[in-house]
Amino acid sequence: MTAHPTPGLVIVAPRSSSGKTTVTLGLLRAFARRGLRVTGAKCGPDYIDPAFHAVATGRPSLNLDAWSMPPALLSGLAAGVTADADLALCEGLMGLFDGVPAAPGRSGSSADVAAALGWPMLLVLDVSGQSQSAAAIVKGCATYDARVRLAGVVVNKAGSARHIRLVRDAVEALGVPVFGALPRSEAISLPERHLGLVQASETSGLDARLDAMADLVEAHLDLDAIRASARPSPFESTGADRSDGLALRPPGQRIALARDDAFSFMYPHLLQGWRAAGAEVLPFAPLADEPPASDCDVCWLPGGYPELHAGRLSANRQFLEGLRAFAETRPVHGECGGYMALGRTLTDAAGVEHPMAGLLGVRTSFARRKMNLGYRDAALAEDGPLGRAGARLRGHEFHYASVTDPGDDAPFATVTDAYGSAPAPSGSRRRLVTGSFFHVIARAD
Repeated sequence: MTAHPTPGLVIVAPRSSSGKTTVTLGLLRAFARRGLRVTGAKCGPDYIDPAFHAVATGRPSLNLDAWSMPPALLSGLAAGVTADADLALCEGLMGLFDGVPAAPGRSGSSADVAAALGWPMLLVLDVSGQSQSAAAIVKGCATYDARVRLAGVVVNKAGSARHIRLVRDAVEALGVPVFGALPRSEAISLPERHLGLVQASETSGLDARLDAMADLVEAHLDLDAIRASARPSPFESTGADRSDGLALRPPGQRIALARDDAFSFMYPHLLQGWRAAGAEVLPFAPLADEPPASDCDVCWLPGGYPELHAGRLSANRQFLEGLRAFAETRPVHGECGGYMALGRTLTDAAGVEHPMAGLLGVRTSFARRKMNLGYRDAALAEDGPLGRAGARLRGHEFHYASVTDPGDDAPFATVTDAYGSAPAPSGSRRRLVTGSFFHVIARAD
């Protein structure tokens, strides 16, 4: 840890859709416009929000996940991303205490991250449909978990001045400061699709939207008081994520990484760790009909939205033929969307079946949708670029695509969920090619 550790806040709410993202992005952009070196982070396994944080601040953001990441990894990543910052704002997920059954501190909740880092929580409170009753919610959030401390409240979706006064008086009577109240507004919303927000790289006029969010919070919130409420972590960090400083060892020395609007779900902390370990990451764009570089020793196809681009991918012969040639002699791994692209066919939302790489036997469909969501603990079935047989990895699944035909390949791994499900085979493996719907976050401790 640096001699002057960075003060931080975790921005939380009692439930989803309370305004955490709007408040976080507005504050990040507003503080950055004031000349502060402000860094964002995101609780949980969300690929999309950190990219918005990075655009808002011009600085990297990453994920902090209390279920998948061992405590030393979580604190080490936080120390690394905030090392040269003036302020850190970590966006929470869901309700602040929402997680999965787990050992203390490992449920994956926003409160677990706040407790692990010692950062106070800034509560975003949607008060539509209530006034003084909001104080009861604040009191519960402030007292439910003795490990964490509430720095103050931002009121959201406030109505009239009278409405704001009723809420403020009731909350401040508890001794909890109210840093301001945001009015109801639809003008600053971000576009969404089936896996959440439309990606930052695809959002038109994003800088203007972020400036509008910053204008809103500057007009209605006390930014000086919010900054003053942040606190540095009281805990010592080793300065390294874990014994070798890595969440996951590089799968190769030179890594060909698919990177475009179809394949974009790659955790920043994995790329940072691989590069820090001396690996080279060489991006290529399947949608531009680019194959993986022939001088790489492993190819990685991350998740994303291949279902939205299936026709183009199927028609891109240089990409597909280059991928097949690569797989003859070197490992190829696909996560979620990458797994779908490695299969025999992908059926789009309109029911049109598109041939894919055919390196695995699986057939998938986005026409037959079913949400699959949750943490996964995976044990590798065989030696491969992600580790030795039996090595355990922690991560998650989040997809709507269905497997219409699994093919006859051997499984990639055996997985369980966070609720104690029976171990089950997952994904596919054929010679040097592997894939599954599992997104890896870190090696299990």
